[in-house]
Amino acid sequence: MRKPAPAKSRAGAPNTFSLAADDLFRPRRRHRPGYKLFRWVRRAVAVTAALVMLALINFGALLLLTPSVGDAGKLVRAQDLAHHAAYPGPPAPHRFGASLVATEDHRFYAEPGVDPFAIGRVALAKLSGRGDQGGATLYQQLAKLLYTRASPGVAAKVEQVALGVKLDMTYGKAQILQMYASVAYFGHGFYGLSAASCGYFGERPAKLSWAQAAMLAGLVQAPSADDPLTHPAVARAREVHVLGRLVATHMLTGAEATVALGQPLLRLVAKAGKGCDRTLSNPAAR
Repeated sequence: MRKPAPAKSRAGAPNTFSLAADDLFRPRRRHRPGYKLFRWVRRAVAVTAALVMLALINFGALLLLTPSVGDAGKLVRAQDLAHHAAYPGPPAPHRFGASLVATEDHRFYAEPGVDPFAIGRVALAKLSGRGDQGGATLYQQLAKLLYTRASPGVAAKVEQVALGVKLDMTYGKAQILQMYASVAYFGHGFYGLSAASCGYFGERPAKLSWAQAAMLAGLVQAPSADDPLTHPAVARAREVHVLGRLVATHMLTGAEATVALGQPLLRLVAKAGKGCDRTLSNPAAR
């Protein structure tokens, strides 16, 4: 008896394997080199764009929810009167302004009230468990002094970011420095640059030397701990740090900073109370 012939396909060839079996042995499609990397980058860009859009929407809402800063001048006046400080305070002199910017916010003249690089650094520090790395701009610090002094915590810091942007949109750089210098606390009972300059050195702010300006700028972060009358060594260390920052930001040369460092801090503060109005050199006199 003859064996039945194998089934043929439409083309006449024997149909030995089914379609599914053919698929199993078919070579897989090869993607061109770099395809997976391109796909990963495309997805990363899409996610980043979505996050940026979400952040912008949230920040826009935050700007709408935070108060106006048009009354900043009135708040400065109220604080100066409460602290028996001179109002209006003098414009921040060049040496003090440069010292303050160098140590507190070296991108002050270029940033829009907030420093994205500093925020990124702080975020990375938080994620890595390294604690608070600072990063508040002078605008944010002024917002804290005027609007959120009694509201610590993350919510207050977020509000300070929005208020800092509004302060930059409303006032010029010189006005920000003047308001900051008028309400900042410099330790030893001195509120405002005029009281601190006269109280510590017996000099008007415009006559401050680089060493004096650096010492005062170094006080704003921890005025009680760095008080040069009670903690002269700590205040001296802060002065050295600020002068170093002035060199780093090219406001002073190394030689000029060395000359400033040659002025003993104890001799400088020994002149406290001379050469200024008594009401400015000693706020308690009022």
